[in-house]
Amino acid sequence: MSALGHYLEEEGIATVAISLIRPQTENTKPPRALWVPFELGRPFGPPSDLTFQKRVILAALRLLERETGPTIIADFPDDDPRATPDPAWRPPFIPAAVATGPADSLAARLEAESVLLRGAHERWVAQHHRTTVGLSGLPIGECARYVADWLRGRAPPSPREGFSAPLIFRFAVDDVKAYWLEAAAAGAAKPSSRQLGDWFWNETAAGAAIYALRAVLQGSEDERLRLIVSNFMVPAARVRAG
Repeated sequence: MSALGHYLEEEGIATVAISLIRPQTENTKPPRALWVPFELGRPFGPPSDLTFQKRVILAALRLLERETGPTIIADFPDDDPRATPDPAWRPPFIPAAVATGPADSLAARLEAESVLLRGAHERWVAQHHRTTVGLSGLPIGECARYVADWLRGRAPPSPREGFSAPLIFRFAVDDVKAYWLEAAAAGAAKPSSRQLGDWFWNETAAGAAIYALRAVLQGSEDERLRLIVSNFMVPAARVRAG
């Protein structure tokens, strides 16, 4: 985006970038950038907080008024107000399930969780009138089953024409993460993203399954699959040391 900013500026179009990783922005030197101390994926701060997001946008646009340069990098002064844990939040109840072996047990629990979270996810959709689930084009139960089959070592074929199995696998994992996190955020409490992430990655079968799949599939002979599991399944901050 920084390189694109330079190109647009050469065409006479003023630009402002939102920076989430300051060292990267310092290296690429965009014409103007506002660094924000928020987590990746939330460049304007907490979702649904329109007042706070407007403050971020206006702070970025005000950089257009500055006459210094050729590179301007300003820091947004405030942290994400939702970074503080909400003591009123309680995660969905997920009972453990018993199966014949470690991989089969985890796969069975993953599929069971998708059913147990259905009511919570329906409440979340009713509250927000939207969902980010649907990238794979599969119902969530089929997403969970598809991911579980990979965990069982079956490497199932793609269920959608025109999409490779590794790509649908990636999309199914994304849908699982979105469904679980949306379900966990249903209700009046406002959990921080850290609370939600700790719950998903440390306490759910889905999180444990994705960790396990990443570890196993990094040894795959399929280069596309190795790329997907190495870079797109587990956030960098959540990658466990080997």
